[in-house]
Amino acid sequence: MFHSIQLLFHWIQLWWDAWNLRAVILFSLFLQIFLFFSAPLRKRTSNSLVTIPIWLAYNLADATAIFGVGLISKPCGNALGPYANPELVAFWAPFLLLHLGGPDTITAFALEDNELWLRHLLQLVVQLATSAYVFIITLSSNNQLWLPTLLMFISALIKSTERTRSLYLASWRRPSVTPENVEAPNPEPSTVGDNNVSMPDADDTTDPDLLAAVYLHFDTVKGLIADLKFSVGERDKSRLFFLDLTPQQAFETVKIELNFLYEILFTKTPVLRGYYRFNRSRFVSSMSCLTAFVLFHSMDPKHKFLHHKIDVEITYTLLLGTIVHEVIPFFVINSSDWNTVTSWQLADYFGNVIRKFLPFLWVICVTIAIAMRLIFLECIPIMKQRWSGCISQYNLIFYCLHPRPEKWDKLIGNLGLTNILDSRKYVTTKRFDNVLRDFIYDELRIKSIKAVGVETAKELCSAKGDWVLEREDGCDNLLPYTRHGDYDKILLLWHIATELCYNTEKGNSENKKFFEISKVLSDYMLYLLIMEPSMMFAVAGTAQIRFKDTCAEAKLFFEDRGVLEKEEDMIQACKIVLDVHTMVNPSTIKGDTSKTVFFDACILAKELKKLNNNKRKILSKVWVELLSYAACRSNANSHVTHLSKGGQLISLVWLLMIHLGLGDWFEVGEGHQRQ
Repeated sequence: MFHSIQLLFHWIQLWWDAWNLRAVILFSLFLQIFLFFSAPLRKRTSNSLVTIPIWLAYNLADATAIFGVGLISKPCGNALGPYANPELVAFWAPFLLLHLGGPDTITAFALEDNELWLRHLLQLVVQLATSAYVFIITLSSNNQLWLPTLLMFISALIKSTERTRSLYLASWRRPSVTPENVEAPNPEPSTVGDNNVSMPDADDTTDPDLLAAVYLHFDTVKGLIADLKFSVGERDKSRLFFLDLTPQQAFETVKIELNFLYEILFTKTPVLRGYYRFNRSRFVSSMSCLTAFVLFHSMDPKHKFLHHKIDVEITYTLLLGTIVHEVIPFFVINSSDWNTVTSWQLADYFGNVIRKFLPFLWVICVTIAIAMRLIFLECIPIMKQRWSGCISQYNLIFYCLHPRPEKWDKLIGNLGLTNILDSRKYVTTKRFDNVLRDFIYDELRIKSIKAVGVETAKELCSAKGDWVLEREDGCDNLLPYTRHGDYDKILLLWHIATELCYNTEKGNSENKKFFEISKVLSDYMLYLLIMEPSMMFAVAGTAQIRFKDTCAEAKLFFEDRGVLEKEEDMIQACKIVLDVHTMVNPSTIKGDTSKTVFFDACILAKELKKLNNNKRKILSKVWVELLSYAACRSNANSHVTHLSKGGQLISLVWLLMIHLGLGDWFEVGEGHQRQ
């Protein structure tokens, strides 16, 4: 038995010695291909089934390339497999270095990865030195593949340098978003910049005029990521322009701008566009790969006796994979927003040489680019999306009606899996429809019209529902529920009250529309407060404590009335809550130690029911105001971070409010200069 185990391990060791490098380098190529095609999905979906494989591949890609270079550099006296041919091993080394540069569609998985650009630079230097050492050693043994190896080193160095520079440009100081470091596309004055010019049709999300108009304002807004404030003049220019837009145009504009931010912070876009020397470098990289392929193919028949057939096939796979990896990115980038807005055409990518001396080839490439654009944007619907278009929903009543067993809840909490499992069980999604979009824009537009001055804009954005209630008849009794207490308390109060009213009332189609708006925004804001506290940090306060206390009181209430045992549905449970007599303010009984607002919300729901049929519209207006209050106090970094996770509605509202001149992002200074 022991002898059999020894033989098994000996066989495994022999297999590993023969196939380790082959397996590692093919796996590295697979990771590059997978990342190239899957990475753009991060901004279009928040599904963990998509993001987790991308995260895993992103972290494995660098480790695999580094490990492969380590295998190549180890001493190989009586080597097996490809190690028997040092010149072929040296030829594979630059492919691993090239993989360290990563695909064009992803440089950083999270915003924090950009801060590690110095670490990546150090890795690049070490791996380059190791690969060069292996190559130099083979020169003494009459390496016949020295020229194609050298050409691949040139290509690998260019691609790796591009990634390091992209990480640097998107790092903390963010040169890629500071205005003086971004090369403007210089759009025609007749199409943008004039508030009297009509906005292009937002139905065509690739319309060059639309993208050019958007870029003009993005060039101003992108400084927010670098913590810059903007002058009154810049505010007024943007505000007047956006007041003339339809809701569809306004939201499409901010989606394009957020997509611009995503590309300059998480991809190689800052390097590939606007910096002409890097376009030339990419041309050199592509030509180096093609030339290396031709040279290897011409030499291969003369040296087949030196190589295993499988190693030759792997080499061809690496060469063809690299060439495809050089060519396809052009067609993908050619269909991107940046290419359209900056007029970055094929001639710039492959160099003026092609345009001047090979016009026929240039025409063919442009035709292919157009075809690829149609494939990516028309045949694959998800490629049209600039964000997930989903609004996450989290409901307190549903959470209390479907609790986990106490013993499991404690175990999950000790393992730190509560949020992960809660997101699977209690979080649902809704599509961001046109009705909700139009309503949000109309409410923000009303405030923008009134906010002529900066101080007025700040005052309007400090309202947590009271500005709406003050302007509606018969809402005086509701004002204390928006003025007294922290934001998280107000949000929980109105969330529970909205749920109670939503499940216990019926109305016509018009009223139902406003109830649906209130319901979606209510569940979304609770989701942000509980599941995404980083986006609500400035307004969260004691949100987690208050939420737990409120849930504890609600569960106790439902247990006492047998709701959990009978497995009552949401409607019946809400009716039972509203049947409770609350003649005394619960806060006078609870004292200051408890943070629960469960029965306070019950009183608020009864006050809402006393209003006329207009209450549903008032309720939806309050929720838009609560959303805008949180948006204008959120941190720019939190919005940027979520761009690679499918995006958030609050990010669209945040950017739209900036364009409409609402919030605290503007500074009155002498000469209206940026500070």
